[in-house]
Amino acid sequence: DGGTGSEADQSSRVVNRGEALCNRGVGDGRGGGALCAASAGCSSTPAGVCAVPTAAVWSWTKVNTDYQPAGDGPVPKIYTKTGDKGFSSTFTGERRPKEDHIFEALGTTDELSSAVGWVISSRPERWSVLDNLLLTVFPVLVFRLAREFCLEKGHSFTDQLDKIQCVLQDVGSNIATPRSSARDSHIKRTKFSSQPVLELESWIDSYTAELPPLTNFILPSGGKSSAALHVARAVCRRAERCVAPIIRSGEADPDVGKYLNRLSDYLFTLARYAALKEGNNESIYRRPE
Repeated sequence: DGGTGSEADQSSRVVNRGEALCNRGVGDGRGGGALCAASAGCSSTPAGVCAVPTAAVWSWTKVNTDYQPAGDGPVPKIYTKTGDKGFSSTFTGERRPKEDHIFEALGTTDELSSAVGWVISSRPERWSVLDNLLLTVFPVLVFRLAREFCLEKGHSFTDQLDKIQCVLQDVGSNIATPRSSARDSHIKRTKFSSQPVLELESWIDSYTAELPPLTNFILPSGGKSSAALHVARAVCRRAERCVAPIIRSGEADPDVGKYLNRLSDYLFTLARYAALKEGNNESIYRRPE
């Protein structure tokens, strides 16, 4: 999460037996597939873009993910915190602001990929006008739609999504109260603490312990709930890119940026968890031959 994209929300890091190939930051290798730096900046190894060897012989195909117990080994962290100050890394290792045009392009591409995955995961006969409207015109509402899909499937984590929506209201209040011009009473009332960030990290660690380690970059997929969560993840990265300069200018609390950074990690992890619980396979990235 050094960046802003599932930051390769792919846990932004492709984990090979506990070793992250992509540390994910902006464009986490997670949801952005090959576009590891797909969103706000991948803290991958060399940050920004996945460090997967280009010489690898890959092709675009959907491959069944064999879900196996994570095992007794150490569980790798999905979040790295390297992007908490609003900067992410390019493939060359250069640190740039998350709203940099490079990360904006990567993040938008990540959103596009997630939207495509959503369409693929939705049966045409059930694709409603509302789905299209929310996805193309009101992407900010996609989080709510993702929650509805998960609720429809009976997932227990919808209570967490409800709480997150409430916290996002607090995020908005903090952003809407510029520290340079607000009265002390307003600043005190809208202060954003680190507690929600710690809560997200706890949830992420809990779900990660139940998931098989990542050995490939995955594409937004895994069924309607999972695909919708990937779209929400990509939109979250965009929100982070927009908020980063506000925080750096001192007009919003730093923990707001940390929360958005960690939230995309959570949504990525939750997307994988939803696919696992529904028995759906995830599509992995394979380099075109």
